[in-house]
Amino acid sequence: MRSKTTPQEDFAKFEFARLLKRNIKYVRREYKKKLTSQNIVDREKATAVYLIDKLSLRAGNEKDAGTADTVGCCSLRVEHVTLDKEKDGQDFVVSFDFLGKDSIRYINSVPVEKQVFKNLKLFMENKQPGDDLFDSLNTTLLNKYLNDLVQCLTAKGFRTYNAFNTLQEQLDLLTKEDMSIPEKILAYNRANREVAILCNHQRAVLKGFSKSMENLKAKIDEKRYRIKNMKKKLEKQLKKLELQATDKEENKNLSLGTSKLNYLDPRIGVAWCKKWDIPVEKIFNKTQRDKFRWAIEMGGPEYKF
Repeated sequence: MRSKTTPQEDFAKFEFARLLKRNIKYVRREYKKKLTSQNIVDREKATAVYLIDKLSLRAGNEKDAGTADTVGCCSLRVEHVTLDKEKDGQDFVVSFDFLGKDSIRYINSVPVEKQVFKNLKLFMENKQPGDDLFDSLNTTLLNKYLNDLVQCLTAKGFRTYNAFNTLQEQLDLLTKEDMSIPEKILAYNRANREVAILCNHQRAVLKGFSKSMENLKAKIDEKRYRIKNMKKKLEKQLKKLELQATDKEENKNLSLGTSKLNYLDPRIGVAWCKKWDIPVEKIFNKTQRDKFRWAIEMGGPEYKF
């Protein structure tokens, strides 16, 4: 998808994410203080920021009239959230199920801090499924609060920071010095995949995906077959070279030619060649074949000394 931002805007966004990285401990410390605030609006802000920070949720409230019923963090309803004090061996689990931007369904279950769990439970008390989770919150209030913490910080800034941070961590984890270039490319795409999962960047499976994968697997099978055959061929060549080396080593101080020319009945060698389908030229060189032409022509596989 082509970006609509300018290079200058991209650079500013990326550099701001780096600025947030330097201030992230301060930001988290400050918003977590308000998780226990007596002011319910502050507690809602802190809880929403926690969810946006931890899950890279969009803030919400930005959809146009007439669009699908899509929501973000600030516009979550009670029906979108399920609380389990214990689930799958984890404590204080929050499960989300809602339509996000572009009507992409967001389904996720995550353990959260105990105070966040308690806050969400409080926000849901005595409400119907269609009621708002946060009574007093919208993106304007939320972004103003974030801007007070770090100038120009918005909910989207958390998504950008978490995306960059995840990419860097995954690249450092997955990339090894001894990898081939294709292996390193796979490592990068796997790191990119973690970012896409974090940001819920899903898409429908492309129409030609099955056929494309089928063709790719056919190429893999063909390549494996060729490698197997090539391996056999190379092993055969290796064996031949090893035997040549053995032969050369064993005969390094002997003259086989003298014996072959003067002390070996060539018919024995010719018969052996014909019996075992060995080309005569593999045993006798041209000079020897010319000298023993008579033996080659008259000798048969049955000859014995």
